[in-house]
Amino acid sequence: MNPSARKTYNANFTKEKYQNFLSDLNAGLREPIAFRVAETPVFLTEDFRDKLIIAGNDIVDTILQPDFKEITERAIPEKWRVANENDHPHFIALDFGVCKNEAGNIVPKLIELQGFPSLYGFQVNLADIYKDNFEISNDQTVYFSGLDKSSYINLLKKTIVGDFEPGEVVLMDVNAPAQKTVVDFYLTEKFIGTPVISLSDLEQEGDQLFYRANGKKKRIRRIYNRLIFDEIADDPNIFEKVVDIRQPLDVEWITHPNWFYRVSKFTMPFLKGDYIPKTQFLHQLKEIPTDLENYVLKPLFSFAGQGVIIDISKDDIQNIKDPKNWILQQKVNYEPVVQAPDGGVKVEIRLLYLWPDGDKKPTLAINLARLSRGKMIGVRYNQDFDWVGGTIAFMGG
Repeated sequence: MNPSARKTYNANFTKEKYQNFLSDLNAGLREPIAFRVAETPVFLTEDFRDKLIIAGNDIVDTILQPDFKEITERAIPEKWRVANENDHPHFIALDFGVCKNEAGNIVPKLIELQGFPSLYGFQVNLADIYKDNFEISNDQTVYFSGLDKSSYINLLKKTIVGDFEPGEVVLMDVNAPAQKTVVDFYLTEKFIGTPVISLSDLEQEGDQLFYRANGKKKRIRRIYNRLIFDEIADDPNIFEKVVDIRQPLDVEWITHPNWFYRVSKFTMPFLKGDYIPKTQFLHQLKEIPTDLENYVLKPLFSFAGQGVIIDISKDDIQNIKDPKNWILQQKVNYEPVVQAPDGGVKVEIRLLYLWPDGDKKPTLAINLARLSRGKMIGVRYNQDFDWVGGTIAFMGG
């Protein structure tokens, strides 16, 4: 992490500035932000930024392999398989823990990956408001690949809207206004014009979908999909009440729901590289490691860290009834590299890629970061601490 930028930031930090920052962040929103935003951004050194880029390139190369669809076919639960899949994910998110390796160097280690969108709109706003409220040098950027705010939003629009009119492309989630990430939905609408709707707002005529705007029925050409099937899995009769989005429909998916499963924990055992923790499908495990304290057990089909077993025993492994649906992954030990006023804080950085139709490969575009003092990184596990929560990483331009 960049020590000079950190020193400057901390020396000038006050609680009053942080409160003003939060006020600015919530200004003009329909609802206050529903998750904790950290007191500080992260400041990366050029060396660490370059390591992240290399790590991301290695993973993207695997996704670009011609047989990638074939090897990830089992990843998609039949119950949630959606028709008319396209040939690439429009979004890739790669989560890296900031760790210390055996040689004592600070390195990224892959934690998780997803072929699904993240806070592509909110992060733009977050970066601007950090800069407005705190001492952050003008040469610091949150964007990759030579992008700035304007070219980033153009790339986001090209990816999501494509050649359609923004009003023909809807951002859809189960119950969109009730989602914790709704701030991102409305900021995306502000930046690129895509209306926000819920699953129950869809209307079907033949194989076409519609929604209502100001009482008028409008055709949907594309769905910017924010719906994760885990969120409706508890209701077996859901598609008797709303449009069954799994059927063949005359609509484009940005990104297609099947990619959520293909680019996921399921992909981990196929990845190789210095920044990838050793990962195996549990059913392919030849013998149980003697150093289980160095491993974590993860269910393939769970959401937001649910079901993960951190402190594993032999019995935990032997008692799993469906080992095909679990991975055993080398534990990643976070190094508390961000200096808060009262000590070190652990960091996770999410690289966010955009892959519009027509491009040969995805573009690394922006990032998201999370700070943690708890046993797990997610915001829900750090509710009682300060200098934790959602944030963003700045780098030298």
